[in-house]
Amino acid sequence: MKHTLVLVLSWTIISYTSCDEIDSLTFPDGFLFGVATSSYQTEGAWNESDKGINMFDSWSHTCPECIRDRSHGDIACDSYHKYKEDIALTKQFGFNYYRFSISWARILPAGFTHYVNEEGIQHYKDIIKYLRKNSIEPMVTIYHYDHPQILEDMGGWTNELMVEWYADYARIIFQEFGPMVKIFTTVNEPQEMCAGYKDNGTAPGKLLPHNIGYYLCIHNLLKAHATAYHIYDEEFRASQNGIISINNPCSGQVLDDSNDTIAADTAFQFYCGMVGHPIYIGDYPPIVKKRVALVSKYQGYHKSRLPRFSPEWISYIKGTADYFALNQYTSEIVHSDPDEARGIYKSDSGITHKRKSTWHNSSIYWLKSVPEGFGNLLRKIKDEYNNPIVYITENGFPDHGELNDLDRINYFRSYLEELIIAVKRDDCRILSYTIWSLLDNWEFGYGYTTPFGIVKVNFNSTSRERTPKLSAYWWTEVIRTHRLQDVPKINDTLAKIESVWKSNHR
Repeated sequence: MKHTLVLVLSWTIISYTSCDEIDSLTFPDGFLFGVATSSYQTEGAWNESDKGINMFDSWSHTCPECIRDRSHGDIACDSYHKYKEDIALTKQFGFNYYRFSISWARILPAGFTHYVNEEGIQHYKDIIKYLRKNSIEPMVTIYHYDHPQILEDMGGWTNELMVEWYADYARIIFQEFGPMVKIFTTVNEPQEMCAGYKDNGTAPGKLLPHNIGYYLCIHNLLKAHATAYHIYDEEFRASQNGIISINNPCSGQVLDDSNDTIAADTAFQFYCGMVGHPIYIGDYPPIVKKRVALVSKYQGYHKSRLPRFSPEWISYIKGTADYFALNQYTSEIVHSDPDEARGIYKSDSGITHKRKSTWHNSSIYWLKSVPEGFGNLLRKIKDEYNNPIVYITENGFPDHGELNDLDRINYFRSYLEELIIAVKRDDCRILSYTIWSLLDNWEFGYGYTTPFGIVKVNFNSTSRERTPKLSAYWWTEVIRTHRLQDVPKINDTLAKIESVWKSNHR
């Protein structure tokens, strides 16, 4: 059943076409801003309050060499104990909502519903109540990579029984938290989660051949998402009146002089479309089915490595999103692989990727600042999926930990300018923007070496002190004025900006 989006927050959007209004760089009335965190990356308390072992506990402890700085999230930001401080910062800066995830292993320590951890339930209820006390809307991600290790031992997301196990867990989340939560996402970034079933350098580190594990994982995660959506729809929506989606990570594409639009569309379908197409159109994208079958035959398989959905599953999955939850960071230039003209197939997509040397670098080699690609992607989503309502649920920039984080501010400003153009000129229905992240935290694969936060965390101190960065004060002014602000000048120190901020908020 498809639902009209009616939010208790009254999230609305107005179409604009005036060039003057675009030039003013103001946000539409009702546009909201939020910050994001996730359980494993910030909570810590890995073995407290009867929490079970999750996949990343196990991975980081047994394969420290798989993490850039050999670290783990045992303490992380210690947000399990310091969540009130984090929420106070969120309120101080003026954000409207706070996205966080529930730790599956903190709710079901043994992985199954025969034992539900009441301490875990109460902890998240306390967070939600404190958010509401401070007039901040909770946005809850049910699952952000960190499933119980016992389930991974039984095959993880390559085992179709995970669909049932996840559904049991999701039902508990809706029962316990749904009366206080109006915005859910089921799964964070299925494509990134599933990379660990084709790459032994990414958790859970299962090097399964030729993307077989990757496709099985996505197949089962889509089934799990749809099952959770229908559980909410049939059992909880009438009384709770919330909305639900799935976080889809999408890379943008930028064309060069070759103007390879076919390659750009193929790249989109093989990443963003793996989740978007089944939900908004039905089944996997035709180009994905065609090419995986072609390359499978080339590799000697008697049938495609991409699993098939039955007609019943296609129908069941289609329409299972009340909004498009977009995670977006960077873009690439893509081309069709020239070797395929000689009958050589090196990848399922047949796409080569490159980045311009002139694009601004971050502390992660592949994450470049490419605002043009962000704008292209927003328009592609509009055209591809019949202009869905979009919440940008992650966008951010990793640097080297500077308090005067001008590179991060430049990134935010350039991406937000593209967002405003997409809304006002192109009528994209974008209702919100979420920063990744509120805090410097433990990043998957990178540990503490690639901070994304607008708040610095002292990981060398047992107290994990928080210090707002320049970007936090910049964001406060953006939200206060509902307008993009200029990037501070290099000689505008953090102390100077903080002084101006305090004078504006007396």
